Amino acid sequence: MREVTRDTVRAVCRLQVGPGQDGFVAPNAVSIAEAYFEPKAWFRAIYADSDPVGFVMLYEDPEKAEYYLWRLMIAGEYQGRGYGWRALRLVIDRLRSLPGVRELLTSCVPGEGGPRPFYERLGFTATGEVDDGEEVLRLPLD
Repeated sequence: MREVTRDTVRAVCRLQVGPGQDGFVAPNAVSIAEAYFEPKAWFRAIYADSDPVGFVMLYEDPEKAEYYLWRLMIAGEYQGRGYGWRALRLVIDRLRSLPGVRELLTSCVPGEGGPRPFYERLGFTATGEVDDGEEVLRLPLD
């Protein structure tokens, strides 16, 4: 994972999910714009060697011990190669190294072809909550 820079932002913004997946994650340009207006946002581009393959963004509030996987996208042509899994494992390892982190929350749009099975394979479980039409999932980190 690498910081998104002036030199890499366009390549990261050009990444697109696979056919029929547009409704499951916002475009990277929208995510990056949102991050610049949210001081608690942490985001990185996901790389395979020198090629950008995806994007990850968290909402982090250490004072409230709230950590939320806000976005995770892997470009369509790179899906199924383990990049999302490895990126999320790095995020989880990073969070576990921080004091006071007990859980990571995320949410996903329900539906055929959605990311919920991916998150469940990583240990996330449904909380039963729905936030803005998205199912909330929890991964314990303590």
